[in-house]
Amino acid sequence: MANMSCLSLVVVALAMFALVSSPASSTSRRVLEHPKVQNGFRVKLKHVDSGKNLTKFERIQHGVKRGRHRLQRFKAMALVASSSSEIDAPVLPGNGEFLMKLAIGTPPETYSAILDTGSDLIWTQCKPCTQCFDQPTPIFDPKKSSSFSKLSCSSKLCEALPQSTCSDGCEYLYGYGDYSSTQGIMASETLTFGKVSVPNVALGCGEDNEGSGFSQGSGLVGLGRGPLSLVSQLKEPKFSYCLTSVDDTKSSTLLMGSLASSVKDSASEIKTTPLIQNSAQPSFYYLSLEGISVGETSLPIKKSTFSLQDDGSGGLIIDSGTTITYLEQSAFDLVAKEFTSQINLPVDSSGSTGLEVCFTLPSGSTNIEVPKLVFHFHGADLELPAENYMIADASMGLACLAMGSSSGMSIFGNIQQQNMLVLHDLEKETLSFLPTQCDQI
Repeated sequence: MANMSCLSLVVVALAMFALVSSPASSTSRRVLEHPKVQNGFRVKLKHVDSGKNLTKFERIQHGVKRGRHRLQRFKAMALVASSSSEIDAPVLPGNGEFLMKLAIGTPPETYSAILDTGSDLIWTQCKPCTQCFDQPTPIFDPKKSSSFSKLSCSSKLCEALPQSTCSDGCEYLYGYGDYSSTQGIMASETLTFGKVSVPNVALGCGEDNEGSGFSQGSGLVGLGRGPLSLVSQLKEPKFSYCLTSVDDTKSSTLLMGSLASSVKDSASEIKTTPLIQNSAQPSFYYLSLEGISVGETSLPIKKSTFSLQDDGSGGLIIDSGTTITYLEQSAFDLVAKEFTSQINLPVDSSGSTGLEVCFTLPSGSTNIEVPKLVFHFHGADLELPAENYMIADASMGLACLAMGSSSGMSIFGNIQQQNMLVLHDLEKETLSFLPTQCDQI
């Protein structure tokens, strides 16, 4: 077993193992005019499984099921981007793990929409619906809003759509890879976030929406890097989010504009790494992952494992809508092997959890030792708290690694990001991590 200097301590609390780790050792208008949001704004985020009678372990299992579908969509996008084949509709990741509250129109009507850092389009279901999925709030009626207008086919944002037609205004079609889709007209509308109203935001007014993947909310808000996203339309170079622990009943937070980096930081704690552009996938937030350490062991991962390929495939993205981290198979195998070697617990091979690496907990034990885990991003060695990568449940007698294997693309998921302020600075082209108690900001 590895010595205590490279181990984190796991303490049993009631039926759930509470994971405690040491601090990081280095730790219709032709042109839409958007006024700068002077003081920024904050939006509370709610996990899609919030309010359900689920344990932390069960929440992660639900998220893993959704995450596998999302991973397949990412792969489908990469496959299309790296080939010259034509498709009927763009395949997008869709769905997500967090809901944000906003109001649409004048007078404002309140909705909860899925937050998605992996796509761009903002959309909601609209009357008259030829086909709409069940949503928790009444469907938006454009006729009741004085600020609604159809987007001109000649507008730049209509031209920015991956696929559009022009009939009764600018029409769009987005497919999400699991046979979910949204189709309708593009419009200019006022969106309200708390007390801040923003006019002339382009959004999709979906009149034909299929699939059950969006039923937790009433549409989707894209926070990707493309021109149609909320971030791009507001011309705000900074945004951040802070995600509470997956079993926390308190809300997570999205911060836009000047508020994004308003949380006091410590130069010694903040970790900053460059954002990488991928012309084949311009909406995603790519990071340069150079290596991984387990305990004091730097894993022999080939440098090319997480590199972007010339055709736009490969690489690693950071994503709020994927629950666990997925690593290229060869790297994941090395992580799993080293964890198994250092943790000194029997491997559970039942496959009952949906997670790939699980260990049997010793009967009656109150403590287990977990190797520390460090992601070596370019310029930033990010040491994770134990609860951000090991999930244990005494009632099941299991502890599992909250990571999985992938091929072609790697994803840094939201479990690994919990209780960190994750700041996207699109002016400096950087992403920063700052350990933060997210239920207190």
